[in-house]
Amino acid sequence: MKATLLGGAVASLLTVSALAADLGIPPAQPQVVIPPFTWTSCYAGVQAGGGWGKKDLTDTVGILSSLPGGFSAANLDVSGYMVGGQFGCDYQFAPSWVVGIEGAATGGNISKTTAFTTTTGAAPGDDISTFRSTTDFLASITGRIGYAFDRWLVYGKGGVALVGDRYHVDDVDGNFFFDATENRIGWTAGAGIEWAFTPEWSVKLEYNYYGFGTKSVLLEDTTVAAGTNAPVNINQNIQVVLLGVNFHARSGPDW
Repeated sequence: MKATLLGGAVASLLTVSALAADLGIPPAQPQVVIPPFTWTSCYAGVQAGGGWGKKDLTDTVGILSSLPGGFSAANLDVSGYMVGGQFGCDYQFAPSWVVGIEGAATGGNISKTTAFTTTTGAAPGDDISTFRSTTDFLASITGRIGYAFDRWLVYGKGGVALVGDRYHVDDVDGNFFFDATENRIGWTAGAGIEWAFTPEWSVKLEYNYYGFGTKSVLLEDTTVAAGTNAPVNINQNIQVVLLGVNFHARSGPDW
């Protein structure tokens, strides 16, 4: 009885297959399962944007302010551009959270010169002094955490930062001519949004705040009064908005 039923089932299956072939109906194809997109990858890219900030100078011991045409304080609202690159790695888990680490470095020119009138001599007179500050390097190592909406990622970041600055202070009448350079360590925090427009490429828009606090900087005159040094305190903070593109190197199946 069982053999009869089994034989009938096989015969029916062969009959249906033959009929489908006669009618030109293609056999069913196995379904291909496409894995979901993931932000788990290592990446590298380029970025560029604009920056602005504040640089405040204070003469702490009176050397600069005692010079003819000298001054005791100066305040700058700096602005400019930065261009650079970044690299890092991300890991997506649980299932939409993303954590990662990133290193970034940019170079450019965020600067300004301020000129102001001072009064010197026994008889009041006008003299012009200038203070110029230039930030030409920013670097950071940050951790970041974000939330993914498929190929969109919203994230925050924070970590340690490094800035490279140049300063120039002088008097148009030639009474003094000071220069200084410094590298300063501080902190940074920011936020951004990133969109993966292909499995390998993404574009991001990011804002970062850099805080570098107050530090004593030694201004040195090597021309007019060679050997004269003027220590001053300079407080600074910088903000940047950057547009960037990343290439993601992925392991495993093609996404």
